[in-house]
Amino acid sequence: MNSIQGSAFMKIHDGKLNEFKDLCTQIIQAIKTSEPDTTQFDLFFNTDETVCVVREDYRDSSAMLVHLSNVGALLGKILQISDMELEIYGNPSEELRAAIAAANPKIYSFYQGL
Repeated sequence: MNSIQGSAFMKIHDGKLNEFKDLCTQIIQAIKTSEPDTTQFDLFFNTDETVCVVREDYRDSSAMLVHLSNVGALLGKILQISDMELEIYGNPSEELRAAIAAANPKIYSFYQGL
């Protein structure tokens, strides 16, 4: 399994929902324009829109590294107005592990499946 999947759980700071949504729209546009190997980037809100879950899928570790480079500045702004917990599923390369280390992700290595 080469694909890398992720789930980001983002608790939005009080009064920052509209700014958060605007940044998410910018990220989606950047992905559509420049990331052909990002195969999923879907956002979900809980009922009161205080938490956003991002479901991500990338062809491989290199594709996720391209994503981080492409949207890094926007992600930095999002992290100023939300608190993130990150889970990664798959077997990320050492380069990707180093790139996401500051986010202290939980990494789940692939075992088996379809």
